[in-house]
Amino acid sequence: MEHMKRAPSRAREIQAERFLYCTAMMAALSQTSIDAFHRDGFLVARGLFAAESTALRDCAAAMLDPLLAPAEFEADVGYPGAPASRIARGGLTPRRLLHAYSRDPSLRAVGTDVRLGRHLAAMVGSNPCLSQSHHNCIMTKFPSYSSRTDWHQDIRYWSFEHAELVSAWIALGREQPVNGGLKVIPGSHRLALSEARYDEARFLRTELADNAALIATAVDVELEPGDVLFFHCRLFHAAGSNRTDLPKLSLVFTYHDAANRPLAGSRSALYPSVPVSIV
Repeated sequence: MEHMKRAPSRAREIQAERFLYCTAMMAALSQTSIDAFHRDGFLVARGLFAAESTALRDCAAAMLDPLLAPAEFEADVGYPGAPASRIARGGLTPRRLLHAYSRDPSLRAVGTDVRLGRHLAAMVGSNPCLSQSHHNCIMTKFPSYSSRTDWHQDIRYWSFEHAELVSAWIALGREQPVNGGLKVIPGSHRLALSEARYDEARFLRTELADNAALIATAVDVELEPGDVLFFHCRLFHAAGSNRTDLPKLSLVFTYHDAANRPLAGSRSALYPSVPVSIV
C-alpha cells in the first residue's frame, strides 16, 4: 500500500526531471539553430551520422539487390518522368523500400538514436516518437527512370491532432541537384495558402504568378553522407530526377510528440509509434 502511495509522486518526479533535462538539452543546442529551424522550417545537422553512413548505405544496397519487399515503385506514383506502368520499360524501378524501422537492427538504432532525439526535443516536444505509418523508408532515386516530385507539403498525407511533425532525411551519399537532391522554400511552413493555389493532388499550381514568385525563393539542400536534414511537415519541398549514373539513397523517418496523437481510424494510426531516445 505504501508503495502505491509513493508511485504517483515518483511519476511526477520523473516527469519533472525529464522536463528539466529537455530544457537543458534545448539550451545546449545552438539557439541560433533552433531559431533558424522555427523561422525557415528546416535545419541541416552536418555529419550527424557520418561514421555510420557507409555501413547504412551498404545495408540499404543489400535490400535493393535482390529487392526485398515491401517496396513502392516509380510507376506506382505516376509523377513526371516515371514509367507509365510496372510492365513498361523501367516500370520496376523502386522508389522507396517501406518499413525501414522493422527491416534491420542498424536502421532501428538510427531511427531512435539520441542524436536525433536531442534535435527533435527542440522541434516537436519533449517526448519525440517515430511514426511507423509515414515515411519510415529507404528513399531511392535511380538513374534513367526516377521521377520528379513537384512542390508539396507532407502534411497532406497525414492525420494528427496538430500539424506539428518533423522528418529526418539522412543522406547515405552525396545529394545535389544533379542527382535529385531536395529543394525547399524557406519559411513556407508558416504560410496559409488558399485552396485555389493547389491542384487536385495538393501540389502547388506552378502556372499561377503567386506560386511562381514563391517558388523563386527556393533553395537547394546539398548534403554529404551522414548529414541530416530536419524539415517541418508543412514545409514546401520538391526534388528533380537523378541525372547521374549512380543511385541516390536516403533514410527517412518522421516524428511527432507523444502528446500529438494520430487521429483514430486514419492511416496515421495504422501502426504504433516508437519512443525516441533523448538521454
